[in-house]
Amino acid sequence: MAFNLTINQKAVSVDASPDTPLLWVLRDELHLKGTKYGCGLGLCGACTVLMGGQAVRSCLTTVSEAAGKAVVTIEGLSPDGSHPVQKAWETVDVPQCGYCQAGQIMSAVALLASTPHPTDGQIDDAMSGNLCRCGTYTRIRQAIHQAADTSASTAAIPAKKI
Repeated sequence: MAFNLTINQKAVSVDASPDTPLLWVLRDELHLKGTKYGCGLGLCGACTVLMGGQAVRSCLTTVSEAAGKAVVTIEGLSPDGSHPVQKAWETVDVPQCGYCQAGQIMSAVALLASTPHPTDGQIDDAMSGNLCRCGTYTRIRQAIHQAADTSASTAAIPAKKI
């Protein structure tokens, strides 16, 4: 079955079963490898993308659920890594192994879009579904605060077509 999707502000059509996880469409059909497979159960957050501006687990979201909604992956956040959350991640030197970081960043972008200046508690609550084996939670929180201080950080969806 063909599904018309909007991924990173580009219209695409994919042929897939309606119950195919969006994660597999992104990685295998569209070759967007930034969204990672972690647990397949929506518990680790490695597969987090934005759908309609909200953080969702793409391993649990089906392609049929994504049809007609704007989906943004880490690749679509900014073409050159200049989104304020990405810049804060770099400045604070958040990643160690880096595997979870795309999902962490996407969750942080969704948080800042709804809560431009979150407290530590709000950050902890919003990021609690994203696991980091390396334990960089303190730096993640620091980077989110830094991004919150940048006025453009509330732009959940990039302004330019990529």
